[in-house]
Amino acid sequence: MNKKIPMRQCVGCGEMKSKKELLRIIRTGEGEILLDATGKKNGRGAYLCRDMECFQKALKTRGLERSLKTAIPKEVTENLEKEMENIAAR
Repeated sequence: MNKKIPMRQCVGCGEMKSKKELLRIIRTGEGEILLDATGKKNGRGAYLCRDMECFQKALKTRGLERSLKTAIPKEVTENLEKEMENIAAR
């Protein structure tokens, strides 16, 4: 029997992809917004392609804010952007 592959939707481009292909950004119980590299941290998660374009689109359309159900302060988006650039560079 085939094992089911968990699919998630990118909040940037709206494409469905397997969970492993996407990055998870979470809002913790304390209201912190972090990049969850392991995909296992507690918190409300939003998924993004490992692509700067999708990240920019998610910010522009407020897709990320909608998914996390919170407003995202500018300094937090700047930190996430740096982390995204590091991941995209790999």
